Amino acid sequence: MEQEIAFINNLELPDSIFREFYCKELKEGFKPSQIFPISGAVSGRLSLLTIDLYAVLDWLHSHVAPRPLVKEVCLVPVLVYVPNFSTEHLLFHFDGSNESAELIRNFLKLFGHLITNSKVTIISPSFIPKSKLKEEQDLINLVSLATLDTSFIKFNFLRIGDFWSYAVKHDCTLLVTSKQYQADLAKVLFHFYRGKIWSDRLSFYLSV
Repeated sequence: MEQEIAFINNLELPDSIFREFYCKELKEGFKPSQIFPISGAVSGRLSLLTIDLYAVLDWLHSHVAPRPLVKEVCLVPVLVYVPNFSTEHLLFHFDGSNESAELIRNFLKLFGHLITNSKVTIISPSFIPKSKLKEEQDLINLVSLATLDTSFIKFNFLRIGDFWSYAVKHDCTLLVTSKQYQADLAKVLFHFYRGKIWSDRLSFYLSV
C-alpha cells in the first residue's frame, strides 16, 4: 500500500475530485464516479484512479497556465472521465514499443468485462521496424478477441492533440494512451476547453 499512498500524495489535484479502485478487473456496471472507501472494505492493490473531467477543467482554469495532474509518473493508471462515460468506441495509441503494447494488454485485463461489445480503432505509426511487425499483429489479434469490432490504421501522430482531434472527429468515447502525454493533455484541455466543452463524450485513460 505504500506505493499507492505515495502516488495519491503525489497528485496535484484536490482530494475531492478523484476516486480509487482496488480490483484486478472492473465489473459490469462500473461507474468511475462511484465512491469507494479509501481503507477498510477494499481488496488488492490500487488499480485505477478516476478523475472527473469537468472538475479537472475547473481546477486547470483556476491557474494561469496548464499544470500536470501529477508531479511524477506512477504505475497506477488514471481515467479522466466525462459524466456519460462509455466504452462504446475505444481509440488505442500503439507506438510500437514494448511499453505501449503492455499498456494495452493491461487495459484489456482491467476493462475486459466492459469492452466485449466495444468498437476499437488502433492507431500505429508507419515507421515501426520490421522486427516489431509480429508484435503489432499479435496485439491486433488480442484486441480483436477481446472486443466486438477492431480496425487498424497507420498515422504518424506525435502529439496528444492529434489523437484528441481524431477521436473527437470520429466520435470515439475513450482514448487509451501513455502517461508521457499527460502534460500535453493538460495543455489541450486548458486551451481547447476554455469556456466550451468540445466533446462531452471523450474520456482519457493514461498509463505507463
